[in-house]
Amino acid sequence: MINMHGRTQEPENSVRQTVTRAADRPDGILVVNKPANMTSAAVVSRIKRLPGVKKTGHTGTLDPFATGVLICPVNRATRLSRFFLHGTKQYRAVLSLGTETDTLDCTGEVTARRPVKDLSEHRICRAVESFAGEIQQVPPVFSALKHNGVPLYRYARNGTPVEKPARTVHIESIRVTGIDLPDICFDVTCSAGTYIRSLCADIGHALGCGGHLSRLMRTESCGFGIAEAAALADLENVQTPAELQPWIISMAGAIAGMPAYTADSGLLEKIRHGRPIAADDLKPEPATNAGCRFRILDPEERLVAVIEKKTGKSPDKVDYSYCCVFHYT
Repeated sequence: MINMHGRTQEPENSVRQTVTRAADRPDGILVVNKPANMTSAAVVSRIKRLPGVKKTGHTGTLDPFATGVLICPVNRATRLSRFFLHGTKQYRAVLSLGTETDTLDCTGEVTARRPVKDLSEHRICRAVESFAGEIQQVPPVFSALKHNGVPLYRYARNGTPVEKPARTVHIESIRVTGIDLPDICFDVTCSAGTYIRSLCADIGHALGCGGHLSRLMRTESCGFGIAEAAALADLENVQTPAELQPWIISMAGAIAGMPAYTADSGLLEKIRHGRPIAADDLKPEPATNAGCRFRILDPEERLVAVIEKKTGKSPDKVDYSYCCVFHYT
């Protein structure tokens, strides 16, 4: 089914179906296609002005020059933000060889130029693909990471850059999709915390000519892709909370990757009053391991809680702790 904005609507029994909330306050997430030359904070500021949005944020910064998927929890869904912070990301990047910059991207000052020559397609692909797997990566000195409570970019702008120690990141996959020297286009799937700028600089060094990140699009974050992302201009044409609703992914759908359990009236009553949950309250008990979180849904498929399975005081005893609870009237 196609909604009023031309986007494909999930069927009624889908976990991603929009659940109707109070008319003046939709709860869920907006997947926004961040435009270039705008900070992630500026996107959030504009989302806050949309009808029905009382509270919002984002779950992973994109540099101002970058575009693509920015997940923005809205209203009560901001309490789910922590579940998106460590998810896998996908990017489409362009590495420009032969020119290095102080920021490792196209916004910085040029620090070195080297000739780009004798680079066959085979050599380029081999160098790029060698970064697959767990690698050690030094964060850029121009980054939002903090040192003594101060972002690194402030030290760098003041001429006193601070270099953080290398840390382990995981490159799930990386492949070259186009070569037009000095530019190389590649797609990468990686763990949260990976700096594509640093990756480009390291590939440039491996090829012996240096390089910098010249273009970047986040194509997927935590399972949400660019195809389902809303243009900021389209969102800003919305006049009422009801018109915004078709763009909202429900709270239950936003964390659809978690196992789900539909509560009966007895369990809902316990949750409503914050009482402890034991294995006997969940029949049949979800087949999950200790430390696993899962969603508790009501019969209307609304998210009422996220709980975590924990081993009790004895090995054969299991308890559950609340991560967050949502009440409906």
